[in-house]
Amino acid sequence: MSIRNQSIHFTAIGGGVMHQIAIALKNNQNRVTGSDDEIYEPSRTHLTNAGLLPEQTGWFPEKITKDTDLVVLGMHARADNPELERARALGIKILSYPQLIFEHSKNKQRIVIAGSHGKTTITAMVMHCLRYFGRKFDYLVGAAVPGFESAVRLSEEAPIMVIEGDEYLSSAEQGIPKFLVYQHHIGLVSGIAWDHVNVFPTENAYVRQFDHFADATPKAGILVYNDEDALASVICKKEREDVTVLEYGTPKYTIRNGQTFIIDHRGKEVPVKFFGQHNVQNANGARTLLGKIGIHDEQFYEAIQSFEPASRRLETVAHNDSAAVYRDFAHAPSKLKATTESVKEQFKNRRLLAVMELHTFSSLSKSFIHHYAHGLDSADEAFVYLNPEVIRHKNLEPISAQELKDAFQRNDLQVFENAEALFSALEAKASPGTNLLLMSSGNFNGTDIQQFGKRWIEKTNR
Repeated sequence: MSIRNQSIHFTAIGGGVMHQIAIALKNNQNRVTGSDDEIYEPSRTHLTNAGLLPEQTGWFPEKITKDTDLVVLGMHARADNPELERARALGIKILSYPQLIFEHSKNKQRIVIAGSHGKTTITAMVMHCLRYFGRKFDYLVGAAVPGFESAVRLSEEAPIMVIEGDEYLSSAEQGIPKFLVYQHHIGLVSGIAWDHVNVFPTENAYVRQFDHFADATPKAGILVYNDEDALASVICKKEREDVTVLEYGTPKYTIRNGQTFIIDHRGKEVPVKFFGQHNVQNANGARTLLGKIGIHDEQFYEAIQSFEPASRRLETVAHNDSAAVYRDFAHAPSKLKATTESVKEQFKNRRLLAVMELHTFSSLSKSFIHHYAHGLDSADEAFVYLNPEVIRHKNLEPISAQELKDAFQRNDLQVFENAEALFSALEAKASPGTNLLLMSSGNFNGTDIQQFGKRWIEKTNR
């Protein structure tokens, strides 16, 4: 279904995916407006360049009139949002963005990639390989992918749509995970590890969402899963009528002089630009899925050699011959552990400084932080940063340095509540033979990581 020539208003337009969809719909000849009470980078710049940045922050129900065809509601907007109330009063159609994506892709084959970790990378790998061989496809991904101008593409002609399937709730009007709304034909589950405790207060409640996702695979559909993940295996191995189930795990790989090679089905070494066991495993998931939509193994191994990681997925900020600064989106316990281990495995002879910003509701919850135990064990020095303002904003109890040391099971954990002090301490530790890994779903209180990374590497050259 093509969405064109409509008047569409986005309530909470500043969201990472919401603003990209708004831009895509404007480019598809729709009249688009939007509101939000906070808009951060890079959304602000993207919206400015597209001529969609609201003149003022806040909610403005008067923007919604009887001539408005559709209101797209972001999760950031609460149930009592005045724009939502105005749309209801006028009887205007209201959709969450997952509903809008489903409406757009009703006549397409929908491929949804889910999982607590790895879903962005697998989605990006699938996108890269499809583009490499000139396949037409639409997509939605939660990060900037090298070679793609946008994180969203909505077209009339593409026969398939590749979607990163988030398990977080769709909107205040639709309290179910996004990945259930897309109604996949092919689904992939990369792994399951409890997260989002603000909406899934127990592990069982969280895991159950993936069970629903697997159960939603239609007859003649395909379900791909990581058989090295215990929970994914339990859920995806269940008997489902007329569903093709495919498993994958970590393929053989080797590392020489800081270069990773995947061993393909013929025993040949395939050089890749990413590293870490979890990323090699992600590649195998992408390969398994692509095999069901016409990209065979030889083609996959040809294309994957030029794949570069999505933004903030073990992204190289700066490097020289003896040191590097990496940035990653890791924030959940399983992601933190896997990412830290990956950098240490890739550069066994270098010291590793690993830094994590506690930013999400889960990571700042006293009832949850014990899940981070041993997550930073691979690092030679470990640091945690938390912003007291974020804790206050989320109405959570303050966490002491000792509580964090106990949670991470590292008495030498260095805890900072001031970003300036943290980065000053890190800069003093810049030296040859050292890697710095910065992990956060936030932004370290607005610190310019690119500039800091360049400065840090310059100091290792002295």
